[in-house]
Amino acid sequence: MSIGIDNVFETVATRPRTPSIIVGVAFPQRVKMSDVARTAGVSVATVSKVVNGRYGVAQATVERVQQVIHDLGYEADLGAQSLRSHRTNVLGILVAEFEPFSTELLKGASREVAGSGYQLLAYSSGDGEGAAIGWERRSLARLSGTLIDGAVIVTPTVVETKHGFHVVAVDPHTGPSGLPTVDSDNFAGAVLATNYLLSLGHRRIGHISGRPDLESARLREAGFRQAMADAGVAVDERLVRVGGFRIEGAAGTAAELLALPDRPTAIFAGNDLSAISTLDVARAIGIAVPDELSVIGFDNVPESALVDPPLTTIRQPLQRMGAESLRLLIDLIAGVERDAHIRLPTELVVRASCRPIG
Repeated sequence: MSIGIDNVFETVATRPRTPSIIVGVAFPQRVKMSDVARTAGVSVATVSKVVNGRYGVAQATVERVQQVIHDLGYEADLGAQSLRSHRTNVLGILVAEFEPFSTELLKGASREVAGSGYQLLAYSSGDGEGAAIGWERRSLARLSGTLIDGAVIVTPTVVETKHGFHVVAVDPHTGPSGLPTVDSDNFAGAVLATNYLLSLGHRRIGHISGRPDLESARLREAGFRQAMADAGVAVDERLVRVGGFRIEGAAGTAAELLALPDRPTAIFAGNDLSAISTLDVARAIGIAVPDELSVIGFDNVPESALVDPPLTTIRQPLQRMGAESLRLLIDLIAGVERDAHIRLPTELVVRASCRPIG
């Protein structure tokens, strides 16, 4: 069981504005164990044995109670269940906010959890763009031990886990450490992106980098610089600027780059959101993409294929990263010995936002 997340990014602005009126809405009361017992004609103790998988109940009674549980929609209280068994059979995915990157990870995790015996809880710290260092520590303190048995944390700043509680980090700020991690080959992906622009004849290539505190952003900039050096092309430092992986920050950076007298002929943006923002800025000031400017991104979020022109980008397998992180967490809880660090390959996805320099 998992949440539905395919339509998370429908914006309020696209919906018709109607008065907020709620009329005659009846919220059903929570089904209690005593309701199940009464309907099944058994004792509460018998229902408790069935729910918790204990012995001492006839098979016919087990089947009758399970049918009533299904019919009434009874769900065991996670907090009470945790106190009794020290297990909730729920795994958490903790994010600072729900945005395209984390949403794709969630899709992969939600598929992987099917048939595992676990349920999936997606949890946002609520800190959003201004997520402070340690947001995941606060989130774990709220959830660990009583609501979830383990957690996947997306781009954590720092993680301190208590003994016996398992955590897997996806794309951690500091890169792989003692904590089990899943990420993609950011350095190789950046080399791919830069080499593609170089192969099209571009030499004045700008780079809109990500957040300076993120290891993935540092690796992408390092890959860009390595590819330029390998090609014998000097990096113009005026063309390397921080966009922060955010639409708003990247827009200002792109505007600065495109306002230069000798502006770049191509831009490698640190992620797809930054690249899409660059497309918007170029369109607003009358620079045609790809005729006058080539733009390449990184991530391959669904939005990258929907913009005009469709964005050439570096694909990191986000849904697979989500699935691998959840499988790693399940294996850790089960005591399965395996590699604690998983790095997945990246690949070039050619669409229509780049062309050979004229």
